[in-house]
Amino acid sequence: MDETGSIAADNESRARAALDGTRFADVRWVTETGSTNADVLELARQGGSEGTVVVADHQTAGRGRRGRSWEAPPGASLMATVLLRPPAEVTGLTTAALGLAAVAAIEDLTGFAPGLKWPNDLIWPADGRGPDRKLAGILAEADWPAGSGVADGWRQPGPGDRSVVAVGIGINVDWAGRAPEELVDIAVALDEITAPAPPPDRADLLVSMLRHLDAFDGDLRTEGGPARLLDRWRERSATLGREVRVDLGADDVVGTAVDVTAEGHLVVETVEGERRTLAVGDVVHLRDRG
Repeated sequence: MDETGSIAADNESRARAALDGTRFADVRWVTETGSTNADVLELARQGGSEGTVVVADHQTAGRGRRGRSWEAPPGASLMATVLLRPPAEVTGLTTAALGLAAVAAIEDLTGFAPGLKWPNDLIWPADGRGPDRKLAGILAEADWPAGSGVADGWRQPGPGDRSVVAVGIGINVDWAGRAPEELVDIAVALDEITAPAPPPDRADLLVSMLRHLDAFDGDLRTEGGPARLLDRWRERSATLGREVRVDLGADDVVGTAVDVTAEGHLVVETVEGERRTLAVGDVVHLRDRG
């Protein structure tokens, strides 16, 4: 086994031991793969257990929202995807649950808490007093609802149905001297935030994040839990209260981000004075907070 393979094997062993007895103990840490999300969706189709986690030191076909690629130097980021089977009606909140878990883990290990940018990013600085730089991105991909297949076509999930969700995250951890040139001004890694102290160990970061995810994902499965989770998301939000431009593809919506709905959709009070509820879109924060 070469050095990179040995590092992956050691990280897997340590993460499995630390998570023993939890539903996230099945950690599969590899040196390289195409996409951890694609791997987890395939495992799900083969009957994989909820809580299975795939981590890669390097992705050759990592994906972001809207088909964008996700790139990072080998071994420099925590790139992980978790298999979840939440109640179908709260599937859209799995991104919020993982985002909150990542913020809590980073704060636990570094003392610094990034902000959550709607719909799926962690950014720094969190207080909006400076240009946003992306620290992490999340992509949740849902497979066909339980009881239906591709050949049958999509159907509306019924009460009690569960979705199959591969929810993945890429956290920039240690990019010292290796950040892609095109990302230097728009992205940041934990080593820059924690300097001169070293960034957290990736296996430790994974373990902390999954422990927090156990609680936040648990909220999605209890009465009143989704509302509590959204309240926590609002507290961590770097978007609410900001002037924003939301790119919808065909047009833009400009205004102030004022809230999120029970489904996690963004509510924007436009410059024309109307309220728009947006399920998707790319957010640009227009001004730093004073």
